[in-house]
Amino acid sequence: MEGPHLVLVFSGKRKSGKDYVTELIRERLGPDTCAVLRLSGPLKEQYAQEKGLDFQRLLDASGYKEKYRADMIAWGEERRNADPGFFCRIIIQGVTQPVWIVSDARRKSDIDWFLSCYGAVTQTVRVVASEETRKARGWIYTPDIDDADSECGLDQGTSFNWVITNNGDQESLDEQLHRLMDFIHSKLDSSV
Repeated sequence: MEGPHLVLVFSGKRKSGKDYVTELIRERLGPDTCAVLRLSGPLKEQYAQEKGLDFQRLLDASGYKEKYRADMIAWGEERRNADPGFFCRIIIQGVTQPVWIVSDARRKSDIDWFLSCYGAVTQTVRVVASEETRKARGWIYTPDIDDADSECGLDQGTSFNWVITNNGDQESLDEQLHRLMDFIHSKLDSSV
């Protein structure tokens, strides 16, 4: 495998709409061109195995996941501290599409790993939404989660190539995605 032509590393707070935005991009590019890679998937799978929990229920936006979130975050931190690329290496195994979207980077070490491995083809994307918008989507501030490194680790000291505002204005979102899609197509065209 020659590697990706473009790696888009997305981040954003809970209920900012990262999954929604990354899914729109994947739909527009198609599954043969674009793979959405979730760092939380292998984290949740490994955590569920070790703790004897229901992996599928940890993947959805349920109370079940919220019940274990704080412990799962601490567990994931231990893994990352021992090996910052642990979850990153798992999600890229066997991926053959030219565009990779990492939908849920939460720490500088996640971004640093992709930048160190894929350099010039890596772009960072921050999805932002107002607190009011996030609350309307079901976000409730939770101490030890919303003030933890997993939510705040990229708030300062990280510059992003792209910032997408996702406050529920579909026209504004479409305009921003149009610019990003033009960039993606320019990278795909130049790599042919």
